[in-house]
Amino acid sequence: MKFQILISSILALGALAAPSDQTKRADRGSYTVSGLGQNKQAILKAGGNTLDLAIAMLETEGMKTNYVYGDAKTQDAANFGLFKQNWGMLRVCATRYGFAGQSEANWNNGAVLNSNVYADVASRWDCQNHYGTDLWFAAHRNGASGLSNPNTQDINNYKSAVYWIQEQIDSNSAYKTDDTRFWVDVVAI
Repeated sequence: MKFQILISSILALGALAAPSDQTKRADRGSYTVSGLGQNKQAILKAGGNTLDLAIAMLETEGMKTNYVYGDAKTQDAANFGLFKQNWGMLRVCATRYGFAGQSEANWNNGAVLNSNVYADVASRWDCQNHYGTDLWFAAHRNGASGLSNPNTQDINNYKSAVYWIQEQIDSNSAYKTDDTRFWVDVVAI
């Protein structure tokens, strides 16, 4: 009986001392980025939702487009906008801003997403509606090879990271408009 009480006490103390999910996992967390709330609000005003916020938040620290042009990539691999959408996907499915049907050679046309948040959000939604959410993630993460093989560990890790960030944003309405950035350590490709 004393042994059982001792075990129960140790287990209870362990549960009380257990770190929170955020502190347990060194690969994710949050911090403040000055001005981030304005960028979140711009996405929401352009018709975006918390999934859009999570994608943009994972892609760049400030949810800005001040990264290297094309994300240091060209042609179908070039990325544009807050979500770093690749030209190969945009030219197939982004209909509202006329990208769909363009050739790979027109990849510089995607640069409009770097300065037009409405076009960026609309294009992301066009492509998600075209592919469905899971294939959108696959094409977004790995382009044509992602579409051919949409369930790689890398794609699933990326998707899980985005969903974790979205869950954090959805946990408190203030996170939709404040300067809190949630992050997950995901290998850049």
